[in-house]
Amino acid sequence: MLQDILGLAMFGSAFALLLTGFPVAFALAGCALVFFAIGMATGAMNYAFLQAFPQRIYGIMTNDVLVAIPLFVLMGVVLERSRVAEELIDTCARLFGAVRGGLGLSIFIVGALLAATTGVVGATVVTMGLMALPPMLRHGYSRSLAAGSVAAAGTLGQIIPPSIVLVVLGDQLGTAYQSAQLALGNFAPETVSVGDLFAGAVVPGLLLVFLYVLYQVLVAWLRPELSPALPPEERSLGPSPLATLLRAVAPTVVLIVAVLGSILGGVATPTEAAAVGAVGAILVAADRRGGRSALVARLTAAAFVALLVLTGLVDLRLGREAVTAGQSAGILVATALCALVAAGLLHALRQLAREGLLRTIARNTTDVTAMIFAILIGATLFSLVFRGLGGEDLVREALSSMPGGPGGAVLLVMAVMFLLGFFLDFLEIVFVVVPIVAPALLQMEGIDPIWLGVMMAVNLQTSFLTPPFGPTLFYLRGVAPPEVTTGDIYRGIVPFVAIQLAVLVLLWLFPALATALPRALYG
Repeated sequence: MLQDILGLAMFGSAFALLLTGFPVAFALAGCALVFFAIGMATGAMNYAFLQAFPQRIYGIMTNDVLVAIPLFVLMGVVLERSRVAEELIDTCARLFGAVRGGLGLSIFIVGALLAATTGVVGATVVTMGLMALPPMLRHGYSRSLAAGSVAAAGTLGQIIPPSIVLVVLGDQLGTAYQSAQLALGNFAPETVSVGDLFAGAVVPGLLLVFLYVLYQVLVAWLRPELSPALPPEERSLGPSPLATLLRAVAPTVVLIVAVLGSILGGVATPTEAAAVGAVGAILVAADRRGGRSALVARLTAAAFVALLVLTGLVDLRLGREAVTAGQSAGILVATALCALVAAGLLHALRQLAREGLLRTIARNTTDVTAMIFAILIGATLFSLVFRGLGGEDLVREALSSMPGGPGGAVLLVMAVMFLLGFFLDFLEIVFVVVPIVAPALLQMEGIDPIWLGVMMAVNLQTSFLTPPFGPTLFYLRGVAPPEVTTGDIYRGIVPFVAIQLAVLVLLWLFPALATALPRALYG
């Protein structure tokens, strides 16, 4: 009984402390240590639980999957700073400018492309708000429609891979699924990888983009005064439209295919694909500089592609007893290609450093990465002490006794996560809530871990958009022009929240939307 009281008090105290704005990592770790001391003093907890903490930290630091986080963050920051988004928005706006609602359509297309390359929601919303919102207002778009479109497009990074949300969610769900399988007596448990979750999120993400575009088309058809076409003088793509379009879109599309294609095709792990994406983003940034930098970047990219092709054709492993002449030649060619890639990458980094971008990129990447891992360490200590106080058993009993069985339990967890999304960042929710509730949910019959992960991701995205506390709305409010009021943003986002809720319902009714592609790819 005392354990139950302390477990509930610990969770409530941590939530209250987070609402004060105290740094999340220290709030979680400090709360855990205080209740650990209380548990030891009252005999409600065993000291052995805290002895496992160093091993948990070591496990985090040696987790290959989590290495993908700083690499994906680096890729997003580099693309943001190299003004890829600005060029994409301008080109797509000119491409669709002749039709009513064309500028809105371009916002969703660019939002989907940026989501598939950056994966950092806050940065995407701010970038889209600065680059897309003023042109939409200048060309006569409704303030509410423009604000809602930008906010919805910017938040696509929550669900479209490679999303940081999906990386951390996949890692936490994989651990929870193994724990659930062991608790059920399966001592050879299957695993759920980040790649599985990426594959599961592709169809729901594309479905969201399609429904957003469909809504924009319907508004342009029914209320043409809300989203007029661009004037003829602003639709031109220059003397060579195809070349302009390819220059703006091709690098981003190639990067998406290289990263997502290698993961979904089973060619590379998420971490390896993230490394490819980071290198590719740096080369794209160098290519945007033009002149000699662009030439070197393209030659480096060609050498990089040739290296990838060579690794698929020739066994390049070193240290073997028998090496054929063909393999020896392949190793020599691969070594030369590696030297070319390294030289080209150094040249690109030097060019970014000369322009003062490299310092900003490195600082922003370090800040975001350090924040994520600090929260993860604090959340690990919190969940460890919470388990020591019997909190996991308490949660499992509460979910098992819910009316409606597994469906009722999932619905309760989704409602709690939705409400927490008003006040907490997605990292805090994933690192604190998922390790506590996911093992209990995944022990119930009929709950697929990939479906559960995609549902959680879409649910958090919906929460981030929902007035009055959705964080995305505050990101946009910070960069929106003065004439766009908070009321305009709230009114504009309502239809897109309704679309998000409709997708959640579809996922609930048709789980194959999330599970069919992973099963087709990985069996």
